[in-house]
Amino acid sequence: MDLFASLQCTDQPGIVHAMTSAVLGCGGNIIENQQFTDPTTNTFVMRTRFETAQGLDGAHKSLNESLSKFNPTLHIRPTAKKPRVLVMVTKESHCLRDLLYLEELGELNIEIPLVISNREELRVLVESHGKTFLYLPADNKVTQEAEILKQIDNLKIDFVVLARYMQIMSADFCSKLPGKIINIHHSFLPGFKGAKPYHQAHDRGVKIIGASAHFVTSDLDEGPIIEQDVAHVTHIATPEELIAIGRDVERRVLAKAVKFFADDKVFIVGKRTVVFA
Repeated sequence: MDLFASLQCTDQPGIVHAMTSAVLGCGGNIIENQQFTDPTTNTFVMRTRFETAQGLDGAHKSLNESLSKFNPTLHIRPTAKKPRVLVMVTKESHCLRDLLYLEELGELNIEIPLVISNREELRVLVESHGKTFLYLPADNKVTQEAEILKQIDNLKIDFVVLARYMQIMSADFCSKLPGKIINIHHSFLPGFKGAKPYHQAHDRGVKIIGASAHFVTSDLDEGPIIEQDVAHVTHIATPEELIAIGRDVERRVLAKAVKFFADDKVFIVGKRTVVFA
């Protein structure tokens, strides 16, 4: 069986040796290994891919016994097991379309069993891909978020992607899914908030537009950043052209962030992330 093991703990001597010994202890062979120590927080993170004939149970037993003295956060899963993703949208389709397309191509190692929206506009698109679409108006946020959490539990969702979902999640909702909600947000220099950010950018003559994919926390748009990218523009670009360029950057950045997270390559360390490319 081919497995991923993700480990995070305080840095100390012997962790790598313990991991390699544990893999050997379950008859395993390491295929890939990445590690990093964050000097600011003294946090050690490691991602190991290995094969073992003893299966998931054998790997769990061996790794837990060997690594428990380091008090790590340890996650082991079969590489063939696709994380289950709840996608949430409003009415813009570009990020959703890209996720559905890349899932169908097999380029994203995810399974999307459900798309939830506070609007009806994207129902046809979602159902044309054979996915379940659930309309949940945001008039009563408490009721809506309770139903979302119910769906997450019933469908065994691993993480949530806000694919241009234009609603603010409550602090209570965010606290129930720490490090499990990914959002895409336009990023400018300077940053433009409120309505029509691309029109504001055009008015100020920006030369770079971009996007950031980040984890959602109770602090609006301030969660740890997973992936970012930019596009250079000139004075000749109209607001509509800026919007089109922005959409392209947003979908690419979100897809990369989802891929990194689905492949167990993202670790939250303090207020930032370690991402293994």
